[in-house]
Amino acid sequence: MLTRKQYDLLMFIHKRMQRDGVSPSFDEMKDALDLRSKSGIHRLITALEERGFIRRLAHRARAVEILRLPENLDDRAGRGGFQPSVIEGDRGAAERDAAAMARMGAAPVTGAASAMDIPLVGRIAAGVPIEAIQQSGPHVGVPSMMLSSSGEHFALEVKGDSMIDAGIHEGDLVVIHRQDDAQTGDIVVALIENQEATLKRLRRKGGAIALEAANPAYETRVYRNDQVRIQGRMVGLIRTY
Repeated sequence: MLTRKQYDLLMFIHKRMQRDGVSPSFDEMKDALDLRSKSGIHRLITALEERGFIRRLAHRARAVEILRLPENLDDRAGRGGFQPSVIEGDRGAAERDAAAMARMGAAPVTGAASAMDIPLVGRIAAGVPIEAIQQSGPHVGVPSMMLSSSGEHFALEVKGDSMIDAGIHEGDLVVIHRQDDAQTGDIVVALIENQEATLKRLRRKGGAIALEAANPAYETRVYRNDQVRIQGRMVGLIRTY
C-alpha cells in the first residue's frame, strides 16, 4: 500500500516518462509534490524502490525505471497498458524488443504487433547544433506501444552530451513524432535557419524561442520565432548496450 505522496510521485514520474520518454529531475519532482527539499524526494524514491514499483538505474543521470503501477489504478491512468518508455535491446530486432520489455516487467506482446519499423534518418546533435539531419536512411524496429496512434514517426541517433541530465546519452536512439509545433517543456528536434538541427527542450518567451540544454556546461540559445522550425517532439528512447 502506498502513501498519498508515494502514489503522487509514482504517477508524476509515469506521466512525464510517457510524455518525454525520460524521467523528471529531482527538482521537478520536488516542485510537483510541493516539497521543501530534495531529501523528501530521496525518501519517497527509496520507499517506491523497496516496494518494487521503480528501479534506479546505476551510472545514469537521474534515470528511474518504472516496473509496475498500483493494481487499483483505473484504465485511464494506464492499468494493463503501461509499458516502460526506455527500451533496452538490439536495434531493429523485434524479438529482442519483446524480450527486453519482459525483463522490465512489461506486458508481453506477440507477433508483428511487438515492433514497427520507422526510418532512422540520421544523427542529431545534443550539443552545439550540427548540419541538418539526413532525410533518408535505414529503418529501425520500435515497440509499437511507444508510437502514437496517428501521425508519422522517425528515429535519430544522438550525438553529444548536452541532454545528459534528461537521461539522453550519446549513441541513444530518440523516437520522434513528426509535428511542426510543440509545448513549452517538450523535448524537440529544432531546425535552425533551415541548416542546423538540434535536440533540445523548448521554451517559448514572447516572440522568441529558447532551446535549452539539460547540461549546465551548455548555454541556452535564444532565437527569433522565424529562425526556428520544429520538426518533431521526442516520444521515446532506445538504448543499446
